[in-house]
Amino acid sequence: MMEEQDVQEGSYTSSTPTSTLTWISWFCSLPGHEYFCEVTEDFIEDDFNLTGLNSLVPFWKEAMEMVLDMDPDEDASKIPDVSLVESSAEMLYGLVHQRYILTRAGLQAMVEKYESGIFGCCPRVYCVGCNVVPCGRSDMPGLDTVKLFCPNCNDIYIPPSSRFQGVDGAFFGTTFPHLFFQSYRELAPAPFWKPPTTSSPSGRSPRSNESSSSLESQFVNPNPYGGQKRAAGYVYVPRIYGFRVSERAKSGPRMAWLRMRPESPSELDQVDWRGKWIGDAYSDDEDDDSAGDEKMERFDFDTDGEEDEEEEEEEEEDDRGVPMQG
Repeated sequence: MMEEQDVQEGSYTSSTPTSTLTWISWFCSLPGHEYFCEVTEDFIEDDFNLTGLNSLVPFWKEAMEMVLDMDPDEDASKIPDVSLVESSAEMLYGLVHQRYILTRAGLQAMVEKYESGIFGCCPRVYCVGCNVVPCGRSDMPGLDTVKLFCPNCNDIYIPPSSRFQGVDGAFFGTTFPHLFFQSYRELAPAPFWKPPTTSSPSGRSPRSNESSSSLESQFVNPNPYGGQKRAAGYVYVPRIYGFRVSERAKSGPRMAWLRMRPESPSELDQVDWRGKWIGDAYSDDEDDDSAGDEKMERFDFDTDGEEDEEEEEEEEEDDRGVPMQG
């Protein structure tokens, strides 16, 4: 009898976290959870990091006890189905994970996964296997599944494997991919790219001919990308019998310019913070001030209201003063 009891206990503990394996490690090792990193228990035990989550997670106390491997209270036995607590624990850990990967320790843990290629690479051909990072389209759970963000084409894609379709995108959030590449700029491709030849499939950016002569006389930097890797800047060009399809055609390209990059850092300096060319034929400050004054004059409600009232009074007086002709 004792041997049968030991066998039953062994079969039960093989599918659940054991004393040597924490719930967090067990959860991150499940198939489809490769994108998750292990959140430290100190981070979860800090009440500041849990602000506002208790209203989103049902069975908050029981879920917290399960995540931290704490002995459940007597009230936990009143819950009819343990799977309810398990789903709440998964949601709790996912929402905490969204906040943890925005910290320095969390970003470093995700860097190791990124460099190892665990997140995969971009499916776009002209991104040439650029590594991607997980992200979500919403910070609220239950709205969408996890997506993959590519820093080269700045677009998101569906994970190639179906096992990630059950992972909520809110467990990674909308901020993580952009904060990740802002913190580790050397991992993101350079914002500029120059084709090796003038007859490349991608179109040339404006004013490139003006700056080409000045660039040849400048000092050549041995690391021209500022510590970043060279971007994959080719853009697909549709052709029929070798001829480019016109943008004015019904089946022509419409958004190819979104993939284009400037050819040098000097071209980046020629654009202001609004994306407009510096030195165009108008003064921004004067126009903005005059436009603002005109808007204030047009929308002066007090003066407009007074003028309307005066006109109505004059019309009423004129109507009363007209004599009746008999």
